[in-house]
Amino acid sequence: MKGIKNRYLIIALISLLLIIAIILGIIIWQGVGSDEFDSDKYKISSGDRNITVSNPHYDDSVILVDNPINFNELEKQNSDIYAWITVPNTKIDYPILQSYEEDDLFYVDHNVNKKKAAAGAIFTQKLNQKDFSDPNTVIYGHNMKNGSMFRHLHKFKKEDFFNENEYFYIYTRGHILTYRIFAAYEYDARHILNSFNFFDKEVYASYLKYIQNPTSIYKNTREVNLTIDDKIVTLSTCLANNKPNNRYLVQGVLIKDEFTY
Repeated sequence: MKGIKNRYLIIALISLLLIIAIILGIIIWQGVGSDEFDSDKYKISSGDRNITVSNPHYDDSVILVDNPINFNELEKQNSDIYAWITVPNTKIDYPILQSYEEDDLFYVDHNVNKKKAAAGAIFTQKLNQKDFSDPNTVIYGHNMKNGSMFRHLHKFKKEDFFNENEYFYIYTRGHILTYRIFAAYEYDARHILNSFNFFDKEVYASYLKYIQNPTSIYKNTREVNLTIDDKIVTLSTCLANNKPNNRYLVQGVLIKDEFTY
């Protein structure tokens, strides 16, 4: 009898541990969140993008194109979502957020659902406007080992990949912005927006000169002619070496602004 009792106790203990493990798994999944994001859920199927229409907000000669991102659905999910970034031939295809009520670094460790998540989200800080009109808009994302977030920026370390992939795209309500990538390189730990006053024309001119030929050993560049009238975007992620505070940057200059419905 004693052996049977012990056996039942062991079975009961195992069952209890399994239940606890399942509950913990659910808590972790809900509380920590996942870094996987179903980007297709928020994309609109479109036919011919180049359609000329009459619109009271634009001159009739302006060609309006379809915006493939469903911002209505995205904003229902989280009003902090204000744009979308796509980098072809990478897994980078995510919404861009900027915290409104929380601190600037809220999305370092929170996902698009505002749940705790090690992968965080793709985000900008309040130092940048949300219409990409600043001289330099810096977009941040983690370097996740599973390839998510901004991990694939590191693909631009390879010269062949850099040469074959020149563009990335940012979608907002009313616009599709096309950026031509001109530099990808390792950078130090400085906070770019706090370190440079890009609204000072001399500072911005000096900075543009530097980033066309950065001092980094690990760099790829493309010949461009940047001026102080240009708007650039800097994609920033962590390095995977012994310099955890340093950054890997991919930078592009705005070359096309298409109006959308």
